[in-house]
Amino acid sequence: MKKIVALLIAAGMSMAATAAPETYVIDGAHTFPRFEYSHFGYSTQLSRFDKTTGTIVIDKAAKSGSVDVTIDAKSVDTGFPLFNTHIQGEDFFDTAKFPTITYKSTKVNFAGDKLASVEGNLTIKGVTKPVTLTVTSFQCMPHPMLKKDACGANAVAKVLRSDFNAGKYAPYVGDEVTLTFAVEAVKE
Repeated sequence: MKKIVALLIAAGMSMAATAAPETYVIDGAHTFPRFEYSHFGYSTQLSRFDKTTGTIVIDKAAKSGSVDVTIDAKSVDTGFPLFNTHIQGEDFFDTAKFPTITYKSTKVNFAGDKLASVEGNLTIKGVTKPVTLTVTSFQCMPHPMLKKDACGANAVAKVLRSDFNAGKYAPYVGDEVTLTFAVEAVKE
């Protein structure tokens, strides 16, 4: 009987030490996907999206998780209202037909205890392509103001906009686009 009790205690301790997946909801006030591209070789233009929603699930013990993000393509902010309207047109985001951009992970990769990259599918204008995000920073800790656990990350990837049927004016306006994601999320 003592052996059974010892086994049950050991199993309970083992299960307690196993972390469960934790779900974080994206904080739209501190999450801004950005994109940059060459403008006729004169300069690198930087724009962002102002409305992003989604969830991030992290299981640190299992070194697994998932990312599910939706970007409101109509929230594009180039810094110039007329160009915001232009870039929402058929030649670029075509927001009348495709109001959202999505990224859904297929795999997350850790280096030690830190999230290192996220493999997934990016969908723009109804076209889905595999894209790997390289995580350049990752931090989880109690949020000092919200008094809840929170995580933040920065990630980067390069894509060709022509792969998403948005290649108008290439190569003069650069086809290669650098995507940068600054994300903060709060534990549910």
